[in-house]
Amino acid sequence: MIKQKAGLQIGIIIVFLCVALWHPVCSQPQTAQPNKSYAIVLHGGAGVMRALQHDIPKQRQYKNALLKALSIGDSLLKSGGSSLDAVEQTIRYLEDNPLFNAGRGAVYSSKGICELDASIMNGHGCTAGAVGGVTTVQHPISAARAVMEKTKHVFLASAGADTFARKVGLNTVPNTYFQTRPKSPGNKASGQTHSSPDKWGTVGCVALDKDGHLAAGTSTGGLSGKKWGRIGDSPIIGAGTYADDKTCAVSCTGIGEYFIRYSIAYDVSARMKYKHLPLSHATREVIDQLSSNKGSGGVIAVDNNGNISTQFNTPGMFRAWSKNGAFEVHVFKE
Repeated sequence: MIKQKAGLQIGIIIVFLCVALWHPVCSQPQTAQPNKSYAIVLHGGAGVMRALQHDIPKQRQYKNALLKALSIGDSLLKSGGSSLDAVEQTIRYLEDNPLFNAGRGAVYSSKGICELDASIMNGHGCTAGAVGGVTTVQHPISAARAVMEKTKHVFLASAGADTFARKVGLNTVPNTYFQTRPKSPGNKASGQTHSSPDKWGTVGCVALDKDGHLAAGTSTGGLSGKKWGRIGDSPIIGAGTYADDKTCAVSCTGIGEYFIRYSIAYDVSARMKYKHLPLSHATREVIDQLSSNKGSGGVIAVDNNGNISTQFNTPGMFRAWSKNGAFEVHVFKE
């Protein structure tokens, strides 16, 4: 009996020692493995694009611009850069390209000047910044990021946003810098109007970096001939731009009033979060909803697994994407 007890005690001691030696190793926090996958998607606006359907050289010009922008973001992500930097730098290039209605190349308001809007959102912490109606900031997307990082606010507008941009050292330019499009007599807006089916040009970008963080941004020159300080969806978080590391990053393009009414960008994320839909189904559902309410446009999105979706209800949308360095660029439905 004594030997049995002694044997039992020795056995308990051995088990205890084994657990004590093993437990510290197992209880160490698991080191997060870096995500080797990355993805980036961008758009340059959506519309009927009748003038481009048979203009192959012009299509090539747009595709080359999209590929150049894509290469900027892809290079940053490939080298381990953040999704936020990739989105900002990609959009800065598009803002400098007069082919698009964003930054240089913006359309004219009813006052005959360019009034620019932009927003950016970081999926890590869901912080965001936006500017609306700026007239002198060379890169509105950078002003939006500055609002996010240097103020306690989310949205600054008009003269206040221009003043803020100057105070934080961003490049400013005369409004004529943006005015690359012809004007009609009387200094009024020229080109497509609110009702024109061929209108396109707003730019946007979404990205997933190797750390698993998402970001989204959108920039626009607004609506041709817009009045009374009109603001569209592009600078409105949840309407034209949204990012959440738990779900996806989204940027929209189209007639902004519809995207605002139905919170299109956020709705993609919400459908993933609450209905547990995959990204492709979520984006398809919001575009179907847009169509049923007579709205037009499109969305680009990437989820936290690197899945990509580009959905639109117009005949064309300038779009390009890269997943781990594999590039694609498209204009029309294919």
